[in-house]
Amino acid sequence: QVQLVESGGGLVQPGSSLRLSCTASGYALGYYAVGWFRQVPGKQREEVSCIDRSTTSIHYADSVKGRFTISIDNDKNSVYLQMNNLKPEDTGVYYCEARYFYAGGNFCVQSEFDYWGQGTQVNVSS
Repeated sequence: QVQLVESGGGLVQPGSSLRLSCTASGYALGYYAVGWFRQVPGKQREEVSCIDRSTTSIHYADSVKGRFTISIDNDKNSVYLQMNNLKPEDTGVYYCEARYFYAGGNFCVQSEFDYWGQGTQVNVSS
């Protein structure tokens, strides 16, 4: 069983930065990709960014391109999301997720991820 624990959320003003962290335990090796997804009340969880284990493939949602950067540290079983120039529409609960199986196509589809954490709240407001 894989456990994912997110941290780093908070309340910030527009234009600020936050760095989210996610640490995996359990059978953390062998994953295919990890990603960050966010959810606001009443809406489906949406992809923010995904990265495969080899860091060959990286995906960003159009809304965060140029502002967010995803990275992994396999030695520390951790994935990070550096968020710069935050906007009010970035508000939501951010989930770290991992997938172990991949059969082709878009690798950043939330429904195809196998494990996720409890989430960390990000509020961007003036």
